[in-house]
Formats: sequence, C-alpha cells, structure tokens
Amino acid sequence: MERPPAAERVELFTNTFDLESGRDELSTPEELTHWLREHGLVGGGTRADAADHRAFLDLRAGLRAALDGTAADPHALARADTVLAELPLLASLDRTLVPDPELSPARRACAVLALDWVRLATTGEVVRLKRCAEHTCLWVFWDGSKNQSRRWCSMRVCGNRTKSRRHTAKERRAREDG
Repeated sequence: MERPPAAERVELFTNTFDLESGRDELSTPEELTHWLREHGLVGGGTRADAADHRAFLDLRAGLRAALDGTAADPHALARADTVLAELPLLASLDRTLVPDPELSPARRACAVLALDWVRLATTGEVVRLKRCAEHTCLWVFWDGSKNQSRRWCSMRVCGNRTKSRRHTAKERRAREDG
C-alpha cells in the first residue's frame, strides 16, 4: 500500500529525533523553523518562537507515545493533548477540518500535523505507522506490506541486529548448558 502524504509528514516529523545518535533536528526554535520551511509547512518569513518550539516537541513526543500503543507514556500523551487543545480547527464544507486562520503560521503548521494524525486515525491507516522493534532505533516507518507484519524500519540493519543478538544469546546459553 502506498504511503499517503499525511503519513509521510507524520513519519518525517516523528523521526526528527534519532534515538541511536541522540541527534534532534528540532533542538532549537531556529532548527524547527528551518524544518517547517524545508517541508513546506510555513513560508519564508515565519519564525518559530520558544513557545512554538515547546508545542512541537510536546506534539512529537505525544505522537511517538501514541505509536507505542498500550506502552504509551501517559504524560507525553497529556502534554500533546494540551497542545492540541490550543489549536482550534474549523469545519469547512469543502475540506472537512482546517486550522483556524487566526493561528500563527507556526501553530497552523502544528495543527496540520495534528490533522494528519487524525486523518490517519479516522481512516484506520494509522496502524501502518509503526515504531521499529529494534530497541536502539525506534524509528517510525510506514508498513506497506500486504499483511502489515513488518517489525523493523530496515530488515538489513535493525532486523539483522535483533536476529544477531538473539542468535548470539542462544549460542551462549547452549555453551553454558553444554
């Protein structure tokens, strides 16, 4: 199944933090501004401030937590819900829901990302957005497989790491038992 634009934006946004390297593409309001411009969510004159930055970080943490399912961090979800409560949406006869035009450009971009999540959730496609099962990675990826059974963002890298560790542990147990 082809990844819809909403899933692509949510995936790109949630993956702005790389657990393995510790690199955060949104570590400052300036980096957030650059990321929003780069992805066409705001125009050239927009600048995210510290409050916008905090809101995006809280939304990102909430989205990543929501992808954890039953293991979700309730505090991250609550902070994201607080952000969402401050982003009014308007019903539109031709577009269903749109961000309130009175919002600042940065907050409108935040509302667009939130709407992307809602679209995925209401269509049921959110189940195809997954976090990599490799505990050192946790990258978000789109599972386009027919039976939605992918576990790793990359079988070649993360799948191989997991399987190698499992094999090494099994051999070690066999040696210890033998």
